[in-house]
Amino acid sequence: QRELLAQDGTHHKLSEFAGDFTILIFWSRNCMPCVRQLKTLQEFTSKTQGQGIRLALVSTSREWKDSKEEKAFLSKYGAPNVESYIDEKGALTSDLGIYSSPNAVLINQKGEEIGRISGAADWGNEDVIEYINKIKTEQEEKENKKEKDTK
Repeated sequence: QRELLAQDGTHHKLSEFAGDFTILIFWSRNCMPCVRQLKTLQEFTSKTQGQGIRLALVSTSREWKDSKEEKAFLSKYGAPNVESYIDEKGALTSDLGIYSSPNAVLINQKGEEIGRISGAADWGNEDVIEYINKIKTEQEEKENKKEKDTK
């Protein structure tokens, strides 16, 4: 299981994200579309708080001296409260076949990848939020139907 380094220095496995509908945004500080969308990621995080949607940024360790530098960068570009992680060895990025950024990986509540969004998006846009909520709801309904069918 690949681990991610959180800003507080703790390591987390992807399996720990299970239970939440998760969007992992793979990004780079050297990617202008990535940097431009940071403010909209902050908006998305604020607007979807408490809705069971977890959004987290993932970058590789070669981007930063340490997590303090990353945190300062995120604050400077309008995303001070967006959850972020460092893929220290680049293993998760590689395993998922992420070779460009920004790249969003959608993960259902069971921890399974269900889709991707390549390129930048206006994450704060109500239509985007509505679309993500629709996907999340469909996943929940699919799970509930599976549970009923097995009983």
